[in-house]
Amino acid sequence: MKLIESKSKLPETEKVTVNLGLVDIAQMDLLVEEGFYTNRTDFVRTAIRNQLERHNEEIRQTVVRKRFVVGLQRYGKADLERSVAAGERLEIHVLGLATIEDDVTPELARAAIASLRVLGAFVASSAVKAALADRTHL
Repeated sequence: MKLIESKSKLPETEKVTVNLGLVDIAQMDLLVEEGFYTNRTDFVRTAIRNQLERHNEEIRQTVVRKRFVVGLQRYGKADLERSVAAGERLEIHVLGLATIEDDVTPELARAAIASLRVLGAFVASSAVKAALADRTHL
């Protein structure tokens, strides 16, 4: 899970480093040279998308089994206050981006959130992140 300060701009992409053997790189460069891909990055992105598509059903089943919300999930003061008033504690599971708005105090976050699991990025104030540290699962 990538932790991002709430005031910072969210990155649209994230850099991933991959070590490849010389033969693999040469074959990739040959495909780029022959016009199948615009550059190495295009090749790698295409390969990753193809693998994700290939495992689409496994991803879908895991998302359902582990009760992940896919995409963007935002929690504001009013959302968390409703949860506390109903006597509920949230178990937040997000595959993508989870945001706790700046109007949420650390005390409210602790009262409303039982656990937090994010595969992707988590945006909240430093104080809220610190308050939830013991219930945040990477």
